[in-house]
Amino acid sequence: MDLDFTREQVEFRDQVRTWLVENKPREERPRDNAGIRDYDMAWQQTQWKGGWAGIAWPTEYGGRGLTLLQQLIWYEEYAAQGFPGIDANFVGLSHAGPTLITRASEEQKEFHLPKILRGDAIWCQGFSEPDAGSDLASLKMKAVVDGDSLIVSGQKIWTSFATCAHYQELLVRTDNTLTKHQGITWVICDMSSPGIDVRPIRTIEGGEEFCEVFYDEVRIPLSNVVGEIGSGWSVAMSTLSFERGTAFTANQVRLAKVVEDLIDYSRDHVGPDGRRPAIADDEISRRLARARASVASLRAMTYVGICENMESDTPGPRGSMLKLHYSDLCKEVAALAMDIIGVDSLRDSSRWDKNGWVGNYLYSFSQSIGGGTSEIQRNIIGERVLGLPR
Repeated sequence: MDLDFTREQVEFRDQVRTWLVENKPREERPRDNAGIRDYDMAWQQTQWKGGWAGIAWPTEYGGRGLTLLQQLIWYEEYAAQGFPGIDANFVGLSHAGPTLITRASEEQKEFHLPKILRGDAIWCQGFSEPDAGSDLASLKMKAVVDGDSLIVSGQKIWTSFATCAHYQELLVRTDNTLTKHQGITWVICDMSSPGIDVRPIRTIEGGEEFCEVFYDEVRIPLSNVVGEIGSGWSVAMSTLSFERGTAFTANQVRLAKVVEDLIDYSRDHVGPDGRRPAIADDEISRRLARARASVASLRAMTYVGICENMESDTPGPRGSMLKLHYSDLCKEVAALAMDIIGVDSLRDSSRWDKNGWVGNYLYSFSQSIGGGTSEIQRNIIGERVLGLPR
């Protein structure tokens, strides 16, 4: 595989870097969900006006129609400049939007895709339930056809940014007589619909981005069904393949910077023995080198995956390999940071923010759960990539 970039791609990278430096927001990003929503929407609108929204999206839906490699270059430069994540816009941009592009009707595309790219609408995901997380196909939330609507009742959980979302990609069960992978429908839910109750969940690192959502006979037009009624599992697999494939590219680049920051920290701070810089400890030095090498391998895997995805409209199961490696590495780097910082982590309360070392450690546990647990990823890799028997 050739990892060198063409002259045109290098020039594109220079254009991206120049625009990002010139247009980087000057104000600090808020910490509360409403503030994050407003900040992320405003920043997405800036990208739209500058011509940098939806780099690999089709031009007919407001994108630039460029290649996935150019999208990768954008992600790399975006993360290298220290920009925050696209948290509130993540679902819309990274998998709801791509899923609509490949599976939705033209009317649905024309209405929703420009709103996502312009930063006019925030999306959340209504997949997991209290008894249907890793085994998503066992979801029970009921939807009954009533005239030209679905009547939905039940509960979803771990719904990121549901408190400020305008729309939701929602999985419901429309037929209980079929096998659990059948009878599921993927539908667009307007979060302002009567009967929806959103309750934030405060997590261990202090954030409240996750929510549980209750639905009490919520009426959703049948015109909001993506694909056909009962074909939701197939549509959901498209959604999850995007999430596990290209959606975390910027996060991977950002993780590489975290490793380099930790190496710098280890040079400037006394290690666990209380005498020498942390990096002088042979075991810590070995683990730092392993982390840097693992980040490099993750980047190479990402390049391979993106090149394969350029031949297909939908990312394949190899995205699970990226997701698994990334999740494991996040936890490994976070644990290493705690071993290096030691008891100092308890003295500095500012580190408990998600962006601090302690907050990052606490948050890292969610990486092997969200988007499909690591156990599920191993099953997918074993069965669909390696061809092992069930």
